[in-house]
Amino acid sequence: MCNNSPSSQDNQRQCKFLSYMFYQAVRDRKPVWMLEEMRTMESFYWEENTKLRTYTPSEALLYAVVHNHLPYAQYLLSRYADEALEMPGDRFCCCPSSAPHLTMAVRYDRKDILGLILKIASQLPGFKSYVNRKGCFHVEDGKTPLHLACELLRAESVLMLLGSGASPKIVDSKGLTPLDVILEQLQVSKINVESKKLCIDHLLLFTSNLQFKMKRDLNDNPAEWNRLLGEDKYNYLSGKTPATLFLISMQGVLKCLPPSNFPASVKELPIPQSLKPLPSERLTLRSVDVQ
Repeated sequence: MCNNSPSSQDNQRQCKFLSYMFYQAVRDRKPVWMLEEMRTMESFYWEENTKLRTYTPSEALLYAVVHNHLPYAQYLLSRYADEALEMPGDRFCCCPSSAPHLTMAVRYDRKDILGLILKIASQLPGFKSYVNRKGCFHVEDGKTPLHLACELLRAESVLMLLGSGASPKIVDSKGLTPLDVILEQLQVSKINVESKKLCIDHLLLFTSNLQFKMKRDLNDNPAEWNRLLGEDKYNYLSGKTPATLFLISMQGVLKCLPPSNFPASVKELPIPQSLKPLPSERLTLRSVDVQ
């Protein structure tokens, strides 16, 4: 056992070293049984001026997300569920109202783990508020996971979040909707245009009533936005024409699908494969692994 008193500097250094060993073991994707032995041993946890304790499932899950340790994330989520998605300690996240596991999965592009988190979280009370939580103001500037996915152009993550109940109408700390975030990027930079347009397409599938800040700019600069979006999409976003019959139909269908079974429910729809807004086959299969 380590002594954290000021008079035991050698012990503190040893505790720090052992704590780093757990972090390193997750990074090196050691077997789950080994990680769980380390996580629950007090000697592997160190934090200055606190009593010794073990790593919580929530803290371990953050490590698993960052280092893409899918089997360990799956174990923690299936074994502990509530505890794994609780807020971690203050040294991991300082904003108790955020959803750091979702945010980290989006930021590090851990699509498989994101699918696992969404599937497990959808079965817990308060899921709708959980998936729409605004991120830490010191790290994510008050963005929701969906805003962050749009900012980083994570088209698959955007679809997963929307299909799992994330609201496309929620605004961030600047009053921007996820659609505003994408449109601003499209206007400023002509890089990754196709990814931006795909994110817009996903957002429109889940947005029946268009209310967004950039709408005024679209109407003030029709020539520019016609060129950026294409005539049909520009006319719809600017309010000049109604939604197409296909878009209205898909919005109605997707609204009826249970978030807990997304995207498998999309895959099962009796419509041509080319019309299904599916992420990659790898994500579609992996996201339903947890029982």
